[in-house]
Amino acid sequence: MADRQKVFDADTHFQPAAESIVQFLDKAMVARLPDLEEFKTPVTTGRAGQAIEPPYRHWYRFARGGGWGAGKPRHLGEAGPRESKERHFQTFMGERYPTLGVEDHLIDIRVAEMDEEGVDAQILVPSAFTGHTDPTVDVAFIQALNRFLDHSCGQHSDRLYSMIFTTARDIPASVAEVKAWGNKKWAKGIYLDLPLDYPIDHPDLHPLWAAVDDAGLTMCHHSFATGYPGYRDLWENPFIGRTAGHPWGAMRSVAAFFGSGLFDKYPNMKYAVMESGFGWLPFWAKRMEDQVVYMGYVAENLQRSMTEYMTDGRFFCSIVLHEGPEMVRMVSEILGDHILMFGSDYPHAESRFPISVKTIDDWPLTDEVRRKIMWDNAARCFDL
Repeated sequence: MADRQKVFDADTHFQPAAESIVQFLDKAMVARLPDLEEFKTPVTTGRAGQAIEPPYRHWYRFARGGGWGAGKPRHLGEAGPRESKERHFQTFMGERYPTLGVEDHLIDIRVAEMDEEGVDAQILVPSAFTGHTDPTVDVAFIQALNRFLDHSCGQHSDRLYSMIFTTARDIPASVAEVKAWGNKKWAKGIYLDLPLDYPIDHPDLHPLWAAVDDAGLTMCHHSFATGYPGYRDLWENPFIGRTAGHPWGAMRSVAAFFGSGLFDKYPNMKYAVMESGFGWLPFWAKRMEDQVVYMGYVAENLQRSMTEYMTDGRFFCSIVLHEGPEMVRMVSEILGDHILMFGSDYPHAESRFPISVKTIDDWPLTDEVRRKIMWDNAARCFDL
């Protein structure tokens, strides 16, 4: 590996099945599992669109409805959804499906596929079973997920890293999770599960931010199909939902995080955006600069400008491959070459597996910009 460019993949996914997570639940929640049986659903399609044969593994689906994939889809130009039309899975953008189970229990195979693609290290964006009407159920499954992350990443401690999963529904429990796992080698940031319409700058979250700051971790934003802003106003169209949802979710989060002065109050905390595009960064920085003065309604006595918060070395953003080298050069020229990180979306359908790294290798970038995107920026973001 020393003879080639090192690669850190800053956007990969990890969604363990119920069969894996229940082994890490505490005894009290294990006793409640029969009451949760109604929420178990078989996983019949892989995250890249693979058809799965039985016996199926399962997910718990506690939250009902929401998101651009929840209802019948309407094709643009038509009056309404087609009665007989169901929403189809996205088109896989790579050359070969990743192996089923690499988001779960097949950790050695995951690392073998990293080797095949030329990836030295990954950050795993974890998904938890949350959204139950009883917050204690959410907390129990989050705690189990963090235990499973510790178990899974520990098998390849120089290759696999992740973030501590937390929830705004129980801030003391989330603070306890940060303190429990914050010094672990795998724990490089936090993912915060926010209830719908709960702002990321809410003052009740300050104990969590203080714990993150003390641990020197990175706050990680990753938009999803349910709960992102505007998901209720998409004219029933998945194309609009997927195209607009991730960038707007990140834009809103960045504006709230910067404009509330969280970077001022917590100087050790970093902030990273994943799988939400990156070409919008210069536009959003400039627009926020003007709106802080024109509109106001931000925290008083902000110590820096919006552009300075974005460029001072504590903000990072993973790239998406479809935006290409032109966007990389634009962002690097306007904001600096210290922000962008390589991200593949492995093992989901948007990844180009197994040629995601090769795709970047073929881009006309300078050696310095390529090195920073492929390794250096992520190494700073996640304190490798």
